[in-house]
Amino acid sequence: MLRVSGQTTELETTPKGHGGFFGHPWGLANLAGVEMWERFSFYGMQGLLAYYIYYSVTDGGLGLSQAAATSIVGAYGGLVYFSSVIGGWIADRVLGAEKTLLTSAILVMIGHIALAVLPGVSGLAVGLICVAVGAGSLKTTTSTTLGDLYEEGDNRRDAAFSIYYMGVNIGGLIGPLATSALWGWQGFHYGFGLAAVGMAAGVIQYLAMRHHTLTHESSRPTNPLTKKEKRTWAIGLIVVALVIAIIVLQGWVAAESLANIVVVLTLIAAVFLFGTIIMSKNITDIERSRVYSFIPLFFASVVFWSLFQQQFTVVAIYSDERLNRNILGFEVPPSVVTSINPVFIIVFAGVFAAMWTKLGDRQPSTPVKFSLGTIIMGLAFLAFIPFSGGEANSVPFLAIVLVLFLFTMAELCLSPVGQSLATKLSPHAFHSQMVALYFLSVSLGSSAAGSLSSFYPTGEDYSQGAEITYFLIVGLASIAVGIVLFAARKPILKLMAGVK
Repeated sequence: MLRVSGQTTELETTPKGHGGFFGHPWGLANLAGVEMWERFSFYGMQGLLAYYIYYSVTDGGLGLSQAAATSIVGAYGGLVYFSSVIGGWIADRVLGAEKTLLTSAILVMIGHIALAVLPGVSGLAVGLICVAVGAGSLKTTTSTTLGDLYEEGDNRRDAAFSIYYMGVNIGGLIGPLATSALWGWQGFHYGFGLAAVGMAAGVIQYLAMRHHTLTHESSRPTNPLTKKEKRTWAIGLIVVALVIAIIVLQGWVAAESLANIVVVLTLIAAVFLFGTIIMSKNITDIERSRVYSFIPLFFASVVFWSLFQQQFTVVAIYSDERLNRNILGFEVPPSVVTSINPVFIIVFAGVFAAMWTKLGDRQPSTPVKFSLGTIIMGLAFLAFIPFSGGEANSVPFLAIVLVLFLFTMAELCLSPVGQSLATKLSPHAFHSQMVALYFLSVSLGSSAAGSLSSFYPTGEDYSQGAEITYFLIVGLASIAVGIVLFAARKPILKLMAGVK
């Protein structure tokens, strides 16, 4: 709805507290719906991505190397979470959370359309950049906009986020199954096209229900740029865009190096942010202590995500080359494996939430949960070892189900508490920056997953010994980090100064 006052036209906002969707504002239904469609398209596309890059041209792919494929997927994953930081900044300083959300959703849709209709590497580049920037920004702003639907202290807030995440998981489950089916029937571009259709459905649904979602807080930036700052940032963005365009057009960066580049850039950003916060005169000694406590947890988060995100690199190739995908006489596409983790999340997320609630003050501290996450993640990689060797596509399908079950258990120990912890440990003057640091840990881990994947033996380079070595080193390294973190839990808790 539009309200016109004098020369000003603005969208009418919705009062907080209205409940028509299972006792919640209709805005919750809108946000859960758009996020479901976004995850449908995101995971539907990502399930096909590595295969599209390294499958031969005759098989509908781009014919690049597997090393290039895993590097591109890793760099793309890193860019998604790096963009969540950028999206948060745009929401705070330029557009407001709700307008950033809508713009991001449209950008995701454009990216999927580009992947569906633009041929070759150029279509891949345009599509992935649009999806990464859009999805990352959407990730930040949907949570912010959802929170703005409720008054402070509203006891429906936690239940609202549970409903919201159910939409996320439903989309993550159905998307890869649907795009995999279309890929097997008509080819990659039809799968990408279905992802675009899904995101278009999300945009249409969001626009139809937009008036339920707008609030005073989400409809405008909280700390808008001044005119001078706008000019400075505009010039800076133009310069950066030109530099990137020149680098790409000149071919100065090999596809196999993209993940490493994102790792370095993200690491620099993280060190800069940590340094800025710690050296600031605007934080107290207790706040500084809490920031120090986040450093080992940040590192553990990076390690966890560098293994977990190999679902889309190493596990993708493993599912293609090593896994027996014959189920009840039908050979399923390797991308179907992407849907296993969401199934376990839907089944066990409530179990974990109930378990932590029942334990109350007796539940493990955050450092212990982080250590459990990294240890279980390492065990998941060790679980590959008994199935090493043998002929191509000879590993039982149940093996990957077991491995991804362990992935899920690790995820449920660490992932739900990560962002929440960042807010608890954040100094008052750097609340957003601490959340940004958590997202940078995911970005760093995601891009590192692409870098690590270059060491996994594939194709003609495959050997049982090399495969065992890879899973053994990566798995034991993660377990070692978890053990060290567990041993250091008391000093870390002391630095956390009352935060658990």
